[in-house]
Amino acid sequence: MRKKVVITGATGFVGSNLTRYFLEQNKEVHLIVRPQSDVSNFDNNNENLHIFRYDQDIQALITFFKEVQPDCVFHLASNFIAEHHTSQIDALVQSNITFGLHLIEAMKEAGVKKLINTGTSWQHYNNEAYNPVCLYAATKQAFENLIEYYVQAEAFQVITLKLFDTYGETDTRPKLINLLHKFADEQTELNMSPGAQMINLVHIDDVCKAFDVAYRLLLKKDDRVHLKYAVSSNESYQLKEVIQIFESVTNKKIKVIWGGKPYRKREVMTLWEKGETLPNWQIKIDLNEGLKKY
Repeated sequence: MRKKVVITGATGFVGSNLTRYFLEQNKEVHLIVRPQSDVSNFDNNNENLHIFRYDQDIQALITFFKEVQPDCVFHLASNFIAEHHTSQIDALVQSNITFGLHLIEAMKEAGVKKLINTGTSWQHYNNEAYNPVCLYAATKQAFENLIEYYVQAEAFQVITLKLFDTYGETDTRPKLINLLHKFADEQTELNMSPGAQMINLVHIDDVCKAFDVAYRLLLKKDDRVHLKYAVSSNESYQLKEVIQIFESVTNKKIKVIWGGKPYRKREVMTLWEKGETLPNWQIKIDLNEGLKKY
């Protein structure tokens, strides 16, 4: 019998790649998206792909879960803001806490109890057990704490995967690797901080495999559990080192103005290294190989 999965955040970089990953495995994939979300990136003629547009009507969400009865839910939807403004607080709470609660409450009502949640290494500033880099990271921790009620009271089985920086060929976000390509191709100057902050980059293929490994692990769990794993590569680099590797692999030169802008208020100078590694998963694509894939 074909496995059924539900994915939130499927219009984002990681979510869209995970959707294609499971479709290639011939799974029945159901996406929960906002009413205005653009899903033209997907093959809507694929009989295994189904789209549910959620307009904050929790009863409709409950009905959706009762009808679909998925084997597992992958919660990737989030609103990432590195340094928030006061006007963005409501959006952060709505996306990162309220929607997640709607999701897990609807799952409870439908008797669906397997969830793979997505966290961030930014919940662990200065390599601490909990110290949020920013308000975004604090909302991710808040939802992770709320999950505990459903684990203890409703016997949910949950795995939270805490992601570091992700990258890959289909990435359209204004993230580091894309910006390096852009500024190298345009030969315009790139204002950077002094460049000593640490970065851990995981290729999207390895990230998708991590979610798959977690999924297979969770299917074996029958009693309440909330396992938490770090999804990180074997090597971490200073920003300056990443640019050196980029230039070496791509044969592109970047006009960097080091110190052209200040560090963020809570720049990550020390990465989180205390997270447990996901069992039966390991990095297959190092940074050099990942950059060559571009």
